[in-house]
Amino acid sequence: MSSSASVASAYPALLERGDETIRVIGAREHNLRNVSLEIPKNKITVFTGVSGSGKSSIVFDTIAVESQRQLYATFPAFILNFLPRYERPHAEAIEGLNAPVIIDQQPVGGGPRSTVGTMTDIYSMVRAMFARFGSPSAGFVYHYSFNVPQGMCPDCDGLGYTVRADPDRMLDRSRSLNEGAILLPGYAVGSGDWQLYGKSGRFDPDKKLSDYSEEEFHDFLYGTGGKVEVSFAKGTWEANYEGLAAKFTRTRLQRDTSTLSERTREQMQKYLTDGVCPTCRGARLNAAALATEIDRRNIADWSAMQITDLMTVLDEISDPAALGLADAIRTALRRVADIGLGYLSLDRATSTLSGGEGQRLKMIKHLSSTLVGLTYIFDEPSVGLHPRDVGRLNSLLCALRDKGNTVLVVEHDPDVIRIADHIVDVGPRAGVHGGNVVFEGSFEQLRVADTPTGAGLRRPFRVKRSFRKADGALRIEHADVHNLKDVSVDIPTGILTAITGVAGSGKSSLIRDVFVRTHPDAIFVDQSAIAASSRSTPATYLGLMDPIRKLFAKATGESPGLFSFNSDGACGQCEGRGVIITEIAYMDPVTTHCDACDGRRFSDAVLVHTLRGKSIADVLAMSAEEALEFFTEKALHAKLRTMNEVGLDYLSLGQAMSTLSGGERQRIKLATQLQNTGTVYVLDEPTTGLHMSDVDTLLALMDGLVDRGNTVIVIEHNLDVVAHCDWVIDLGPDGGKDGGEIVFTGTPAALLEHPRSLTGEYLRRYKAS
Repeated sequence: MSSSASVASAYPALLERGDETIRVIGAREHNLRNVSLEIPKNKITVFTGVSGSGKSSIVFDTIAVESQRQLYATFPAFILNFLPRYERPHAEAIEGLNAPVIIDQQPVGGGPRSTVGTMTDIYSMVRAMFARFGSPSAGFVYHYSFNVPQGMCPDCDGLGYTVRADPDRMLDRSRSLNEGAILLPGYAVGSGDWQLYGKSGRFDPDKKLSDYSEEEFHDFLYGTGGKVEVSFAKGTWEANYEGLAAKFTRTRLQRDTSTLSERTREQMQKYLTDGVCPTCRGARLNAAALATEIDRRNIADWSAMQITDLMTVLDEISDPAALGLADAIRTALRRVADIGLGYLSLDRATSTLSGGEGQRLKMIKHLSSTLVGLTYIFDEPSVGLHPRDVGRLNSLLCALRDKGNTVLVVEHDPDVIRIADHIVDVGPRAGVHGGNVVFEGSFEQLRVADTPTGAGLRRPFRVKRSFRKADGALRIEHADVHNLKDVSVDIPTGILTAITGVAGSGKSSLIRDVFVRTHPDAIFVDQSAIAASSRSTPATYLGLMDPIRKLFAKATGESPGLFSFNSDGACGQCEGRGVIITEIAYMDPVTTHCDACDGRRFSDAVLVHTLRGKSIADVLAMSAEEALEFFTEKALHAKLRTMNEVGLDYLSLGQAMSTLSGGERQRIKLATQLQNTGTVYVLDEPTTGLHMSDVDTLLALMDGLVDRGNTVIVIEHNLDVVAHCDWVIDLGPDGGKDGGEIVFTGTPAALLEHPRSLTGEYLRRYKAS
């Protein structure tokens, strides 16, 4: 990227605005076609367009990357060693950048010790509250932390759960010791390990374990003390007595398991159980910390409460000295509730949060920040949100702007697009058919614009009036997982069913945690991330490469390995990457086009071999649509057809997966599952990352599955999808403890008239708008 001085003469209008705008000139990242645009500062700018059009290439791969790269360049070389390296984006100039705050949909992670409370820093304030105003005090603030030895439970090391020996798996209590009651390997009757118990004199070896007294059984498992004479072929020796479970724990669990063979570790798993720590009962803290109370509640009680309930508890604090800290905690909790997550608890593990929940929690700490003049960058923040909660999200985006920040949002939801001060529509279509800015302006101007987004905003909303009839039902009986309240419901078969409700209402608990486990043959397509390396392509991900290589080998007489850019056929210069990446210490990496293979990844010796007049590189350059016509083989044809069915007909077979958008990755994942032959499909928010026009493709895909005799169940917030289904099961009425009930079952037309359903209310609003 050249300096502003070098492009000033060519782009004078874009560079004379001073600090009023962010200016991108000649961006060519991924599929962008020399894009130039101005983005107003201290405003909300929403980027729209079909999935794969180039929105993320502008916002994340150009603006965000260059902002981070320049910010990191100000740090000392020592710190740079611990930070990711970013290559200069392909653009003539990027000017007027602010320090970035990127809030994406990546899983929150944080390991088993990360909770909602620790992630938001609210738990730190709660610890201070108990340290200063609880009684009896356990000591300093860190004595209430489950991440340090002074506060953590000694038996589970602050994790709240333990992995321990399971006597029910280790023993057959219907037998005696002489009958082989010990099931562990190495404890055959008469063996040295068996003699420690059979010859100890503590137990009658002919007595069934089920007849042991409580004291005998405890001694058998955990007893200590005394000597036992153990006989071997070479003599005898005296061993110290140690209970069976205690010995297994010491010799197996409390040693470095990495030194054990895979087979040994697998054997161990058969005799282990994990569950809530019996010492702290899942509270993670030691006895001293748990003994401290405020108004008869300890810190674990506070942490386990639903956030909205904890706010009520804080309202009851009467100690004048504690009111200031209580108000600070309440304010922080209010931010969580205002973002639609009031149903969570502070002890909820972050690893269990959905992508949408995690992204919204990331926003919390920034709302309390006094820093201004930043650029906040969001990746589809409405993911996982019921239409009721989108308004809360919009309020938070506006609050960030009103504090003096620039807000950039990649989004498909019309209600989020509506609040934008400025809109950039990218397209017109996806992949090679996109990469241009097709519109810039206001929401009202976009509604009349001749773009796919404009057409989608103008499209009238219709609720389905004719419905398929179910041919049976799959029953869920007395489900009580998480917040479900003894739910029993029939899920109809042979039709398309939507599971709806606000976030936290119990949708995922009902379907993912109960239904899918009850019906393990169901094909479940969730939102988990897929691998996306520079060497992974749609062809490799869908399992197309092996049969393609075999076809080339059969046609040419060469080995299949010759037609792999990861093996014998790779270009010697770039090693099959198509590009050459140069990395030098303390400097940004530089990626250059490989001139040796012209970016085709293969050596010249490979490209002379053809199949039906096409080289392997020619085939990988084909779009899915072209490949469907080229290959007549049944196995290839079926996989390519699914790729086209999910709306990815424009993707080339050899495109790097790392260059695909989030919506494209979700659909290619869906394509792999459609290759299966199953009767029940469960789709978890399949509209994630999809443009309004792409939703029509998804609906056609689901209709096709049902028409072929399958049952399709979709967990979804998108009202166009809900209105298109044959049956709706709505949970609620709200989230957390206020949810977990079946509010409605019936057709979308009947849902329109339901007085208690929040989904029905927003269907009526959407229909009237």
